[in-house]
Amino acid sequence: MARFEHTVTVAALDRHWFEEAAGHAVDLFDASREQDGAILLPDGRPIHGLRLLKGRHLQSGAWYGENVTESPEEKGAVGTPEAAVLREWRPSRTVEVESRVAEEGMSLRVGVRLREPRTPKALEVSLDGHNPAGGSLYRFSGRAKADLHAWWAALEKPSSAPPAARAPVVGTAKHRLGKARLTVTPRPAEDGTWRVSVVLSVRGRWLLRPVAAVGLLFARRPVERGFREGVDSAAEEWAELLAELPSLHGEALRAEIADALTTP
Repeated sequence: MARFEHTVTVAALDRHWFEEAAGHAVDLFDASREQDGAILLPDGRPIHGLRLLKGRHLQSGAWYGENVTESPEEKGAVGTPEAAVLREWRPSRTVEVESRVAEEGMSLRVGVRLREPRTPKALEVSLDGHNPAGGSLYRFSGRAKADLHAWWAALEKPSSAPPAARAPVVGTAKHRLGKARLTVTPRPAEDGTWRVSVVLSVRGRWLLRPVAAVGLLFARRPVERGFREGVDSAAEEWAELLAELPSLHGEALRAEIADALTTP
């Protein structure tokens, strides 16, 4: 098994702002209505790029997208990247969406589940892919979960406290040739920023473990370099995202989110 670890310092996201913004977004969708396929906010403006394709708005089994005339189930194949089915809409408990897409010969199924959306408790993502014309080498799967309550709890500890025993963010990926596990653990820094440690573990599967071990022996340095560059790039993108977020609250923040949803 090969293990890679890298720690970056990033700007902190205000928890109260995050939960307030999530609550406003969920409330806007929950109060929306459908008219001739368009999804209208309470003020009557349509949400840009989102249309109801099949089913009843905000009901389990409803298909949403843009420029799609048939659902994947009707076509007997996969859909397009713009089409998704709503599996569950219970804003006080769970929101779940699934998308089936085809891209470059690969069939992908992506699922996203958000628990307690108004004050997000956990985010779960699943990914399953295969090439219909290929064999087992063209199949893979991945799962990830972000325990947001554990994330915030880890950041409320003193900066001198040891890191959380269990990582708040865990992701796994499986393929016939090997499997990988990724964890993300935050710690508060004295200056108010976050110290985020990312750990990647990779190993071969079954009889291929010795082969994978030899391959990683020769490729360890470029793999480790690529891993560090990827984490650094994610930290830069995080900084750019925070810089674009509005520093608003209350009705002003709600109005800003509504404008973002309806603006091309």
